[in-house]
Amino acid sequence: MSAPAPVTLESFDACTIPLAAWNHLAHLTVAYLLLTAHPLEEATRRMQAGVRKYNAANGIQQTPIGGYHDTLTIAWMRILHATMSAYGRAESADDFLQQHPHLLSKVLLRLYYSRPRIMSHDARHGWVEPDLAPLPRAPAAPTP
Repeated sequence: MSAPAPVTLESFDACTIPLAAWNHLAHLTVAYLLLTAHPLEEATRRMQAGVRKYNAANGIQQTPIGGYHDTLTIAWMRILHATMSAYGRAESADDFLQQHPHLLSKVLLRLYYSRPRIMSHDARHGWVEPDLAPLPRAPAAPTP
């Protein structure tokens, strides 16, 4: 049995990542790759559009409790960006995630959002600010 193909921006854009492999690690890998290629706002826009496209291509239905979730997508992009800004990039997404294993916890957002807030209709369909603690921010650039 051969190893699964690596997750790449090309496989994400082409929606060829196998559905069984489209997990938290794959999402983080794509987010990391987008953030190494684009500023936060553009990377986030591409991630939002790409996940929606991937879901549609794979028959993932948008329901009140399933499918694309805008606040989750944006929050993870912001957390990953803040971590990359604070600690720098690595040789690869895998190396970066090994250096920052807390990012591999799918429940990390529980530090920032209560369950009712993150599971709300508003959070699924648009950006909702955290209600427990602010998300981490990228460190300020040094003043020249």
